[in-house]
Order: sequence, then structure tokens, then C-alpha cells
Amino acid sequence: MSIDVDLNAATPRRSRPRPAGWRRLWTSAQVRWGVTLLVAMTVLIAIGPFLAPYDPAAPVGKPYAMPSAMAFLGTDNLGRDVFSRVLSGGTYLAWMAPISALLSVAVGAAIALVTTYYGGWTDLLLMRSLDVLLAFPGVLLTLLCVSVFGPEPVLLVGLVTLTLMPGVARVIRGAALPLLNQEYVLWAKAVGKPAHNIILRELLPNVSSPLLVELGLRLSWSVGILSSMSFIGYGIQPPAADWGLMVNENGGGLGTQPFAALAPIVMIVLYTIGGALVAEGAARVVARTEGKA
Repeated sequence: MSIDVDLNAATPRRSRPRPAGWRRLWTSAQVRWGVTLLVAMTVLIAIGPFLAPYDPAAPVGKPYAMPSAMAFLGTDNLGRDVFSRVLSGGTYLAWMAPISALLSVAVGAAIALVTTYYGGWTDLLLMRSLDVLLAFPGVLLTLLCVSVFGPEPVLLVGLVTLTLMPGVARVIRGAALPLLNQEYVLWAKAVGKPAHNIILRELLPNVSSPLLVELGLRLSWSVGILSSMSFIGYGIQPPAADWGLMVNENGGGLGTQPFAALAPIVMIVLYTIGGALVAEGAARVVARTEGKA
């Protein structure tokens, strides 16, 4: 007489830990301030061009004229209205930085989870390839490619993604490795669940908190890299209005009309601070959650 045993019923499955989700992250004041600042900056960038009193590319007065009723923040090196250019200057950064951050986190996490699960030669080949990218200066790679192919926005996004992705993969791999010995992962392997199912349903949800931290951090870095590229002349090109480009164009007039350079710097700093607050606040929430586990 044979007795059929249901492996799913016979093997007790330990419930997976609950990752720190958005609700728990929202308890952090830093996260709330960071998200609020990012949303405010995004809204301002979206509606800014419609609020600009002048054409950002058209001269309205003498170069480096001080603030007046006609030009709220004065004029720049070519006599263009600084206020109008500041309102219009975040258009490229508003979509290039978030997309670069999202792609770097998505690709880096995918590589990390695959290498973590399969290990062996897969882990060796992929992670050593990423080590090569980490060892090669990202800015140098960006300058080289832009010099050859030109400062196309899509190319800049791809290069920033390539620069940030190896670091994300390293962090997420480190967070995922301890999960392989957890009972819920061992149970999923024992009952024959496919690899993609284990990666997506068992590993990915439990590294979501580090992923959110990395997203905020990489957003800040994306803003910094893209603004720096425009500042040194390898990013957005004139006569387009761009904050990094504005700093480059008006750096020589700081002693005459400082608002032409300081205004875009303030906007870049505010955008960067928003991402940094989200990253730091999320990291503290994750640390408290892991400390209670």
C-alpha cells in the first residue's frame, strides 16, 4: 500500500520577511522632504518654460546687466534673461537623470540577482566584467564616446547608465547573497520552482529596500554627472538652456553679475539634495528594519 505525500504540504515553508516598503519609508522625515523636493523641482521644470517671460535664447538687454524690473535675475553673458533661462534650463536634466538612474538600478539589479542565483562561471564572468568597468574612469569613458559620436542626449543617458550600473550590481549582489541560505529560498528550490520564479518572487522582493536606497543615490549622481558634462562642454550644447551649461557660460561674470551663474547652481543643488535625502532616509529606515529583524 503506497502513500502519496504532497511535498508542498509536507514541507513547512517559512514566510519571507517583509521588506521595508513605501509606507515604512514614508515614516522618515528625510524621505518625505526628499520626495517633496523632487516633486516640486519636477513640477517647476515641467511648467517653467511656460512661465518664462522671455525667449530663453533671445537677448533682452546688455550683457551681465544687474537684476531689474525688466530682468528679475539680470542678464547673462549674451544679454539673455537669466530668469527665463533658469526656468527653461532643467528640461533635459528632468528626463535624462531619472532615466539614467532607473536604467542603472534595473540593469545592475538584474545582473546582480542572476549572478547571485547561478554563481559559478556566470558570477565570475559577469562580475569580473563589471570590475573592468569600475576600474575604468567613468568620466573618461564618457568624454571619449562623446568626442567620437557627439553629445547626443540618448548617448549621454547610456553612458551615465554604464558608469553607475556596476556599483549598483555590487551593492545588490551583496544584499542578495545571504538570501540564498534562507528557508523560503531553499524551499522554492526543493519543490522545483524555476529559476526566474525564485529570482523574481523570492530574491527581488527582499532586496527592494536597498534598491530604493540605490535609486535615490544614483539619481543624485546622475544629476551631478550630467551637469558636469554640460559644464565642461560635452553635454547639452548652446544655445539650449541648461543649468550646467549656464554655469560654464557665466562663470567669468561672477564678479559682475553673480546671479547668472549662482541661480543655475542653486537649482542643480536642490535637485541633488532631493535625491540625497531620499537615499539617506531610506538607508536609515532599512537599517532600523534590519536591526529589529
